[in-house]
Amino acid sequence: MIGAGLTDNGRAALFMIASMAMFAIEDAFLKILTRTMPIWQLLAIVGFISTLIFGLRLRLRGQRLWTRSLGHPMVLMRNLGEIVGALSFLTALATGDLSTTSAILQVLPLTLVLGAALFLGEAVGWRRWASVVVGFAGVLLILRPGTAAFDPAMLWACLGVAGLTLRDLATRRIPSGVASDQLSGSAYAAILAAGLLLGLATGTGPVMPDPAQVGLLAGTVVFGVLGYATLVAASRLGEASVVAPFRYARLGFALLVAAVVFGERPDLPMLAGSGLIALAGGYAMWREARRPRRPAPVDGLIRPGPN
Repeated sequence: MIGAGLTDNGRAALFMIASMAMFAIEDAFLKILTRTMPIWQLLAIVGFISTLIFGLRLRLRGQRLWTRSLGHPMVLMRNLGEIVGALSFLTALATGDLSTTSAILQVLPLTLVLGAALFLGEAVGWRRWASVVVGFAGVLLILRPGTAAFDPAMLWACLGVAGLTLRDLATRRIPSGVASDQLSGSAYAAILAAGLLLGLATGTGPVMPDPAQVGLLAGTVVFGVLGYATLVAASRLGEASVVAPFRYARLGFALLVAAVVFGERPDLPMLAGSGLIALAGGYAMWREARRPRRPAPVDGLIRPGPN
């Protein structure tokens, strides 16, 4: 049996690695879909299906998806961050490389450290400040602004990080009585609404999915749900300080999928920048996990980030 003889932390690490692999595959399906389907339609479809899934989970437990607590300002702020993150991430996937987009999004733990210090007044020691500097140096290595290697499409990935940072910072200020599945369901409903509004604003008509697109959409949902389930299992089974850094396995899987499926060949500066982000972010996550705090809800965005 897989995992036999392992400690809880060992099994949790395996669950986390499996989760990151599934999210990397989900990202690949999304990138392929953006070639033939408008982004607004993709947002709306994924938002609709995911809202149904989380609504069903709540119903089976005798809970409601919609309550007055979802009108809390921090819940609305969180949903705004989710919309910005999802839209920007899909746009980055559609217009740029999967490997580069995934690498930039891995800076999220470091932007959370920065945001918590600047906007929430949290104390940050010099070690975590150093990890933030190293991680941002990695982002600059990847972007290389002012050179011929600079790809403006990757600014969408940076905006995606900003949106997901807003989402996670707002989550820390949401009352603990709001269920995590309720938060996830409301976020996906917001993504559904944003997708439909974007479609109206752009005037782009929907595409009737062919069998191949239906299969890709099904794969997106299946791998997203499985990734979410194994992520939750890893979070519940193992110690956060041990398991959290394994989230960076997603970057390795993303580089592999990008090379095999899309023929991407990252150059040395991009790989070096990705390595700096992974080292700095992994350290920041390890330090963060060792700090006592109220646990934040675990989500399974189309994202991101790191999921």
